[in-house]
Amino acid sequence: MNIIIHMITKKMGLKIKIERIKRNLTQEQLAELADIDRGTISKVERGIMSPTIATLEKIANAFKMKLQDLVNLEKIDL
Repeated sequence: MNIIIHMITKKMGLKIKIERIKRNLTQEQLAELADIDRGTISKVERGIMSPTIATLEKIANAFKMKLQDLVNLEKIDL
């Protein structure tokens, strides 16, 4: 995997995890709200799977936030 893509994938996973924890949700609860498999949530949060736009949109909707706010990674440092 290209290093830049790898870093973006890691940051996206961390952002999703932070947003999930801020909302007091478990991975299972987020998966249910977003209609996504819990294993997918886990892999995305750990940065070992790049989420599709459709998956990101489902997660953003579950968080009740705009997709562009979810994918804004400016404030996420690894």
